[in-house]
Amino acid sequence: MASFKVEGKAKLSGEITPQGAKNEALQILCAVLLSPEEIIIRNVPDIRDVNRLMELLEVLGVKIKKLENNAFSFIADDIKLDVLGTESYTKKAGSIRGSVMVLGPLLARFGKAQIPKPGGDKIGRRRLDTHFEGFKKLGASFHYQGDSNYFSIDATELKGAYMLLDEASVTGTANIIMAASMASGTTTIYNAACEPYIQQLCRMLISMGAKISGVGSNLLHIEGVQYLGGTTHRILPDMIEIGSFIGLAAMTQSELRIKNVRVDQLGLIPETFKKLGIQLEIQGDDIYIPAQESYQIETFIDGSIMTISDAIWPGFTPDLLSIVLVVATQAKGTLLVHQKMFESRLFFVDKLIDMGAQIILCDPHRATIIGMNRQQQLRGISMTSPDIRAGVSLLIAALSADGTSTIHNVEQIDRGYERIDERLNALGANIQRID
Repeated sequence: MASFKVEGKAKLSGEITPQGAKNEALQILCAVLLSPEEIIIRNVPDIRDVNRLMELLEVLGVKIKKLENNAFSFIADDIKLDVLGTESYTKKAGSIRGSVMVLGPLLARFGKAQIPKPGGDKIGRRRLDTHFEGFKKLGASFHYQGDSNYFSIDATELKGAYMLLDEASVTGTANIIMAASMASGTTTIYNAACEPYIQQLCRMLISMGAKISGVGSNLLHIEGVQYLGGTTHRILPDMIEIGSFIGLAAMTQSELRIKNVRVDQLGLIPETFKKLGIQLEIQGDDIYIPAQESYQIETFIDGSIMTISDAIWPGFTPDLLSIVLVVATQAKGTLLVHQKMFESRLFFVDKLIDMGAQIILCDPHRATIIGMNRQQQLRGISMTSPDIRAGVSLLIAALSADGTSTIHNVEQIDRGYERIDERLNALGANIQRID
């Protein structure tokens, strides 16, 4: 298990370019299973979860060739269905959450698929019902083997259907879109997730020959086709990394320029950080954050305490609430963070409290942060990263703190952030990786 030794009171400066979006990459990589032709994907982030998914694709028989840094060719013309259920497949597929999205493409193209219960962050209950209810509406049969925690799905023929999803699940929507793209007839998906990453998946499939309308809305119409061809696709910059860098600049009083962010795809992220008092300027397709001595949390119009909560797109993404929370600890003012989706995601605040932050954990979903306005600095401690987003939040806290911090289990951070220690050290941070 690796650790970060972090020297606090870091003052960073310079430019940083966000990696390719993790959550989009996991969908796009699974979509290569839909075609036997070559698919080229650019801006693929070099992170643990993506690399593990590529290893799983290779187990399935996908030929993967690295073209240059962060660009790969995929050819899925010889898929080996006999590996489903094997020890190698089970180990690879069970290690990452994104593996569940191989189900839709395999079902669409080959009529069957299997997956063990997927891994991922332990941030609360993350049910898969939406995926399988959607497959069943398309005519598939679903089986769950409780003794081995294995999910199986098969269908002699998929047929288009109308479905109203019980929740706007991003991975569930992606899985159903991929399955429906090759089903006979027309599929209508209402209450579909419409995140930029889902929009990207739809655009990629359309370029492969799929017929999808309503992209960008929560009502999709998909006319199934018999064959999907090859394409070239570029993954968006990672909006979560962009938000993390905004928070990092504020906490460390640093001047940073975040390059090539695709401002048009960031939704409420810039405005939400502005509510914390963070100055940022949109300059072309860059975000410029000047060094700030202090920043003050806004109140609502009637003077009541500001609340920031997560919501399905185009609401504020839950993946950045951990960043918002840690940034508020050194702001002037008070903030209520309401994490609606996952009941275990705020449990990392005990580490921030140990560092000296003034936080009241009201219940598993809500925390009140009393900003210290830099009157009392956080102090360095030893802690363990519980998940990707909390891990980066703790790293930001450590970089701003007095003294030295040690963060254990940084493999969690590596799952979602590409060479984060090297990239931040290039800006002036002092992060030492210890194996």
